[in-house]
Amino acid sequence: MTYNSINMNILIKSCLTLGLLLSVVGGQAQVIKKSDSNDSKKPDTQLSVRAQSLYDTQDASDADIPWMRVIYRQIDLTKEKNLPLYYPEESTADQENLFRIIMKLLANNQIAAYEYLDGREIFTDEYRIKVREMFDRFHILYAEAKGYSEKNPRFTLEESDIPANEVLSYYILEKWKFDRRTSQLKPSIEALCPVLHRTGDFGGEPVKYPMFWVKYNDIRPYIARQYILASNENNIAQYNYDDYFQMRMYDGEIYKTQNLRNQSLMQMYPNDSTLKQAQDSIETQLKNFNKNLWVPTPEELAKAREAQEAKEAQANGEEVTTDKQEKAKSTSRSSRAKKQKEAKAKKQKQPKQQKTSSAPVRSVRRTR
Repeated sequence: MTYNSINMNILIKSCLTLGLLLSVVGGQAQVIKKSDSNDSKKPDTQLSVRAQSLYDTQDASDADIPWMRVIYRQIDLTKEKNLPLYYPEESTADQENLFRIIMKLLANNQIAAYEYLDGREIFTDEYRIKVREMFDRFHILYAEAKGYSEKNPRFTLEESDIPANEVLSYYILEKWKFDRRTSQLKPSIEALCPVLHRTGDFGGEPVKYPMFWVKYNDIRPYIARQYILASNENNIAQYNYDDYFQMRMYDGEIYKTQNLRNQSLMQMYPNDSTLKQAQDSIETQLKNFNKNLWVPTPEELAKAREAQEAKEAQANGEEVTTDKQEKAKSTSRSSRAKKQKEAKAKKQKQPKQQKTSSAPVRSVRRTR
């Protein structure tokens, strides 16, 4: 009896354990099936871990950066080279402009935006803006999305309520860093700021309203999926927005560099001519930085010497001649002398002709 009761208890425990396992597996299968059905209805707006890792960049340490300059540029979207950032004004089946992409990412709480502080940009949680307040500040209509909460604020925007036609310029924050590991100066885009151009109720000149800063690395994985038409001559969209910025296909004017007084170039150089000269000087410094790191070759030294001599001669009002022109002149002189020598030798080799009388011969007829 004792042996049978022990076997019976073991059998009962085994049945209970098996039943619990089957119920747990069945419950998990139902949950997985339910989540799959819900996810299939949602659009794929999230990035995979692999896609995010493709754009994770490891910044150089401070010890590897002995020199850096912070540049602020203004990108005018009315210029020919900057039109890909503005068009299309209205979204199409396969294209959206940059501002619409940024606004939808902010509305879905996929990226963060930071306050525009005019030269004191700090990208921390303390200066992160609230999307609802930003919408209210710039009078953009919105509605709370399904699943909205204080920890995860999400909104929906109608296409017609996004003021894409009023964003006519961008501010770009660049950092030009010299990396001692590669011995090169390379620029990197740190942040973008869309700028609204709005006119008052009575017309007049439009007023610029910088909206917010977004970090470029935050939006980079998303804008890399949007291909654009980079020119009017080639109608194949072979570049995306990330290519457009990384290849520096835009035309941006320097309006500020980081300085101790936190002043713009217009404040430092009120005159238009001096302002243009300062901008060109900064561009030249950035362009020639890598060239000045290396010892020039003899050919480069010869070209620089020729250019300097030509500049001095032009300043003195003298005729500017290069080595090529001198070589061409010497070649023409030598060929002319050779031809004269050949003609003289040919003339000496010709035999002398006998002298003949040039007087007419008169015939005399004999008469009887």
